[in-house]
Amino acid sequence: MLPDSFKTRLIRWLEDHRDDPQRHDSAVRLIQSQVQQWNKLPSKDRRLLCTSRPNWLSLSTTFFQKHLHHQVAIPLYDILELDEQAMTVRVEPMVTIGDITEYLIPKGYSLAVTIELVDATLGGLAFGTGMSTHSHKAGLYHETITSYEVVLGDGSLVTATADNEHADLFKALPWCHGSLGFLVALTLKIVKIKPYIKIKYIPVKGQKKYCDMIRELSGTYEAVPKEFPDYIEGTIYSKDEAVIMVGDYADYDPKIKVNSCSKWYKPWFYKHVETFLEKGESVELIPLRDYLLRHNRAIFWVVEDMLSFGNDTLFRYLFGWLLPPKPAFLKFTTTPGVRAYTFTKQVFQDIVLPIKELERQIEIASVLFEKFPLLVYPCKIIDHGPSSGQLKRPDSKYLVPGTNYAMYNDLGVYGVPGRVKEKKPYNPVAAMRKMEEFTREVGGYSFLYADIFMTKEEFEVMFDLSLYEQVRKKYSAEGAFPHLYDKVKPEIDVFEIGESNAIE
Repeated sequence: MLPDSFKTRLIRWLEDHRDDPQRHDSAVRLIQSQVQQWNKLPSKDRRLLCTSRPNWLSLSTTFFQKHLHHQVAIPLYDILELDEQAMTVRVEPMVTIGDITEYLIPKGYSLAVTIELVDATLGGLAFGTGMSTHSHKAGLYHETITSYEVVLGDGSLVTATADNEHADLFKALPWCHGSLGFLVALTLKIVKIKPYIKIKYIPVKGQKKYCDMIRELSGTYEAVPKEFPDYIEGTIYSKDEAVIMVGDYADYDPKIKVNSCSKWYKPWFYKHVETFLEKGESVELIPLRDYLLRHNRAIFWVVEDMLSFGNDTLFRYLFGWLLPPKPAFLKFTTTPGVRAYTFTKQVFQDIVLPIKELERQIEIASVLFEKFPLLVYPCKIIDHGPSSGQLKRPDSKYLVPGTNYAMYNDLGVYGVPGRVKEKKPYNPVAAMRKMEEFTREVGGYSFLYADIFMTKEEFEVMFDLSLYEQVRKKYSAEGAFPHLYDKVKPEIDVFEIGESNAIE
């Protein structure tokens, strides 16, 4: 598994992502042709459309049943154009975070929102979602997209922007998970950068103290707080202990230690952060790409449950260059039995919740899963008005005074729950349904890359599908692409499997 993962990374490194508009246009015409040919089939032979990309190459935990659908190849892997005047970059959907950081950072730029996993595709994030430790300023990933180029169910090609004739489609594409059309290109905002992030590690004891600190630094109570860092992250190691990290773009300073934290021989980042609970407050310079990909080697802290010795010094120096295991290979080797085991014995969830409810989030997650660390990224959720997409408008009580947005946060829960490790009573379905119930109660949203345990009716309480349903009819998606709920719901009977595998 690890050698295969390394070989794949090497092949990707050797590939050259050229900007070739003619090749792109030709590839898009071929995709249109495939959809047009599908439309000519007798209605009884027209199965719903999806991409031919294998399930095991995606980062979602589910296995969408592509064999029951008409598959269309989308071989679009190139970076098309960097516009330094408009501060945007135009890319094909299969460009990865690894590709774009290697391309932009040497030029002095970065995406406004960059998630930490090199294999995540920019198109997947566009039709799903993503956030980063800069999201308290930039918002969710889709807020940084200026245009989508989409092949619709009738084979036509449209470009959707916030202010053109397809503005309704533009609003509905985020969180659609490929249920409205085939993405063939997108344009994203970029930001100017410096070579380093100057990061301060602040260990905090006491839950109220660390929750208040995250809220104050992120701008929960005022639009521009006195201290407003470019990057904010909280790693919660217990109910009463956390390390808050604040970072700003910086040039090299010989007086500050440089930590290239993504090198293969370095401690996993969350383990490094944990040391500051004992050491006390400290400051480092981290090269920007190392910082942006700091959680990649350990897939946050998931690898520890697969490879308990993976952070040992000797292993890191001898074999650390093999990490991380590619999520694609982990999925490729997943049998139905392993899939059932994984979902019942592990938890992989990112949930967007109002940051004013942070204490309740931590309390509920710790009771249900007994799993630490917990990840906290503050994130701006913008109120775009009624019928503005799948995300419901934030409750007015959460709005930052004088603004049109609320401060939410990503709560990341990853790995084997403590209840499973200690063989305590644990029912994965009951636990997740309680977490989803709390999420709906406070107006939050589950990231849909992970297994959901909601009925369709409950799903429609969490998300606003009013515009989505209109767009499906208007843009030829109905009868051509699966519905969003059908696209993201688990392919297995989570209720039956969860009950039969519950620990009594």
